[in-house]
Amino acid sequence: MFCGEYSHNLDSKKRVSLPARLREELGETVVMTKNVDKCISLYPMDRWEDFTAKLETLPQTETRMIKRFLFSAAFETNVDGQGRVLISPTLCEYAGLTRAVKIIGVGDHIEIWDEESWISESNSENTADITDLLIKLGF
Repeated sequence: MFCGEYSHNLDSKKRVSLPARLREELGETVVMTKNVDKCISLYPMDRWEDFTAKLETLPQTETRMIKRFLFSAAFETNVDGQGRVLISPTLCEYAGLTRAVKIIGVGDHIEIWDEESWISESNSENTADITDLLIKLGF
């Protein structure tokens, strides 16, 4: 399970070093795509396959927009020998990534955020809303 929050920088080639704690579970080949929260999602291959298999079980009429959104931007990439991944210019632009980024673990995948966007997002979280959701979901 991926968890934690880490501060890193993109290098001049738009590569980011992944935290050592996350690399081992991530594996060498990963799938990178857009996330609806204006960040980038990074999935280990097995979890990406689980995620997409679940999408395939749902009605096409309800998932076609989701599939277009995710699959049009998705690509397989490798974690290099120094633990870095290359982020495409399209994904950098989508997520507003410039230099400082936050890498966060969110259970089954990793998210890469522009640092300022992450600070804004995490400061805007309403704990009362989160509490209500937890109760609604049976926690």
